[in-house]
Amino acid sequence: MEITKGRPSGSGVRDERTPEHQYRLSKPRPHCPWSLPIGPLPRLLRPIGCCTFPCTPCLFRKQARHFVTYSTWKSLTMQNRMSSTSNPVAAVCQMTSTPDKEANFSVGKRLVEAAREGGASMVFLPEAFDYIGSSRDETLALAESLTGDTISRYTQLASKLNVWLSLGGFHERGHDWENDRRIYNSHVIINDQGSLAAVYRKSHLFDVELPGRGVSLKESAFTIPGPALAPPVQTPIGKVGLGICYDLRFPELSLALQRQGADILTYPSAFTVATGAAHWELLLRARAVETQCYVLAAAQVGRHHTTRASWGHALAVDPWGAVVGDCGGGEKEGSGNGGMVLVEVDLEKVRETRRNMPVQEHRRDAGFYRGLEAAVDNT
Repeated sequence: MEITKGRPSGSGVRDERTPEHQYRLSKPRPHCPWSLPIGPLPRLLRPIGCCTFPCTPCLFRKQARHFVTYSTWKSLTMQNRMSSTSNPVAAVCQMTSTPDKEANFSVGKRLVEAAREGGASMVFLPEAFDYIGSSRDETLALAESLTGDTISRYTQLASKLNVWLSLGGFHERGHDWENDRRIYNSHVIINDQGSLAAVYRKSHLFDVELPGRGVSLKESAFTIPGPALAPPVQTPIGKVGLGICYDLRFPELSLALQRQGADILTYPSAFTVATGAAHWELLLRARAVETQCYVLAAAQVGRHHTTRASWGHALAVDPWGAVVGDCGGGEKEGSGNGGMVLVEVDLEKVRETRRNMPVQEHRRDAGFYRGLEAAVDNT
């Protein structure tokens, strides 16, 4: 069983195989979520930072790696969680979807259950959590409506576990499905009662050819662009603004959501390996810095089938732009048991960041920035 590689902590310690009855804890970082890949047993429990939740390295006051049994870890973390904070916890997940919808649901269900057991009040699954088809025809053949089996099963799961879910994007049959066989890429929010709280349909479609980098995708060939942004959704972890994958490259979207009160931006994604290696973390941190929001980005990881692989590195970024959770990457086909980081969402940190550096107050009105365009047009 491969150990998922988490965000480097600065200790220089590399991942290695460990017995399944042991769980590695790495050197702390400035904040304290945990990393939890899910398999037949939890494979890795790695706090990638500490302070609010004292982890084993903090308790032992050592810099070296430590190993604990699962029962010891669970006892320590539950005691620390109950005693040290009232801030909500979000679970940012990654998985390796394939064309097998039943297998994908099984992985998603395990992730949600493990996240809830870990104290998460909202769980974020990646773009194409339902499936990734191996061809255009297969992608369309597997699509469903919002009242279909996949979303129905997740609404039941949310209600049963009393947890909020971010599912995006879902392959939703379009409004004129019977005639044109086109779909939406839809980000679905389900509340803890099992009801749909919001649906955002991806507005920027990924039509990109990168010669020499192995990237050739034309999402618009079968996907309808969404007609509008969705207002941020009030959730137990704060007000969440919705995007999907390629939307990440358009700062206008994130700023619009921030102006409407978003505390958290979320970009469930399936970044290619080439674009992910170059731009993924950079873009997520940029969106966090410019909006002074938390940014939570669930991700696809690894090889989905013979022609497609994803970068991984599901990421959580705080309002200052610091990475506070990273699920790591990998390209191994069929390695999709999934993983997650559990992140404490401190809304006071959002308010403090904005208070200390009031960027939005300093922003000029929209006409000021368009003035240059008007001046050029008049010449």
